[in-house]
Amino acid sequence: QVQLVESGGGLVQTGGSLRLSCEASGRTFSDYVMGWYRQAPGKERDAVATINWNGGSPYYADSVKGRFTISRDNAKNTVYLQMNSLKAEDTAIYYCNAMGPRGALTMYDYWGQGTQVSVSS
Repeated sequence: QVQLVESGGGLVQTGGSLRLSCEASGRTFSDYVMGWYRQAPGKERDAVATINWNGGSPYYADSVKGRFTISRDNAKNTVYLQMNSLKAEDTAIYYCNAMGPRGALTMYDYWGQGTQVSVSS
């Protein structure tokens, strides 16, 4: 089992910035691809950004490219999402995800409890 705890959400004005953090415990953090997903009211949960085991090959949704940056610190078992130039449409619950473990025949998904990000226009 992997436990994920997100923090850093809140209310910010359009154009502002927030940094989300997700601390993992329970398994070897560096064995998991980490990601951030978000779900707005009435919509499906979509991928925002993902990062592989050693911090390479970051993926970003088109809607956040150039504004959001995902990073990880394997020594701290933490993944981050730096969000700049926030827009009203970024308002959602943001969830941390861990997928792995690396090399296993069966991959598992783990989710945090979510943190609310609200951007006022």
